Amino acid sequence: MTRHVFYEAKCLRWLRAREAELLPTRYVHAVFTLPRELAPLALQNKKVIFNLLFYASAETLLEVARNPRHLGAEIGFFSVLHTWDQRLLFHPHVHCILAAGGLAPDHARWIRSSHCFFLPIKVLSRVFRGKFAAGLKAAFHSGDLHFHGTLQHLAEPRTFRAWLRTLFRHDWVVYAKRPFGGPEHALRYLGAYTHRVAISNYRLVALDDGKVTFRWRDSAHGNKKKLMTLPVDEFLRRFLLHLLPRGFVRIRNFGFLANRRRARLLPLCRQLLSVSTENTPAIATRPTSRSGPLWHCPKCGGAMRMVERISPAQLLLRAPPQMVRYAA
Repeated sequence: MTRHVFYEAKCLRWLRAREAELLPTRYVHAVFTLPRELAPLALQNKKVIFNLLFYASAETLLEVARNPRHLGAEIGFFSVLHTWDQRLLFHPHVHCILAAGGLAPDHARWIRSSHCFFLPIKVLSRVFRGKFAAGLKAAFHSGDLHFHGTLQHLAEPRTFRAWLRTLFRHDWVVYAKRPFGGPEHALRYLGAYTHRVAISNYRLVALDDGKVTFRWRDSAHGNKKKLMTLPVDEFLRRFLLHLLPRGFVRIRNFGFLANRRRARLLPLCRQLLSVSTENTPAIATRPTSRSGPLWHCPKCGGAMRMVERISPAQLLLRAPPQMVRYAA
């Protein structure tokens, strides 16, 4: 079994295990990103900074969601660490996949979020910034941060405090996609954001004359697809930026999905969700005189009929292989 096939099989096993944990509700995708000023420090202190990124983002979501002014519920989610952007530059951030709602404080009911809103972005951004900065300060005083090269001057306490204050000059980037579909959509996000490396094989275009060419998506210009060519040494340098500390766990669970609480709280969430669905009044629909199939081919307009239902995990298995052009 090749390394690529082993990787795909491991990813599929993980997805199938997560499929059993998905709740029958909508899901939300949130992203917490570190500002570029922190990238040099993160490269020299990967384990400390990445752990702090997980902690600060998770505590932010749990605290804001618990606030009665926002959702007033105990939420559950998993977070995935990514350290790259489309050009393979160092860009630490975490993706969080959350159920769009949570348990009431007394665990007696399920609280649903709004259909077009989950949690306030500005509040998330400022709480995240405050928690991360407080964690950095604590790590400095406990001697867990190390400074080398151009960062040596930050080892002096007064200089470090002054540098820390500069992080509050602007809001930090927190992104939250409005609540999307049910568990099937969530599983697609699981596959897209969990078991990934800095660059996928299908993005590699050519290796020629000591240079590597790969595809990248330019988000600053409408996600236009472009080609980038780098010398092999520079390509390898960028790729190796994203090696994690040995044994580092890059997928973590929080809230009612935390490992020690999941077995007890997930069945309760399903039970409360089923009760809330039964108690929700049916939405009146406009009468229609149309009969027959509701789906029509977008090309010819002909009626379409259901042939087979495929689970999200089966869909991943049946996906066609990406056409890759390998360099000699």
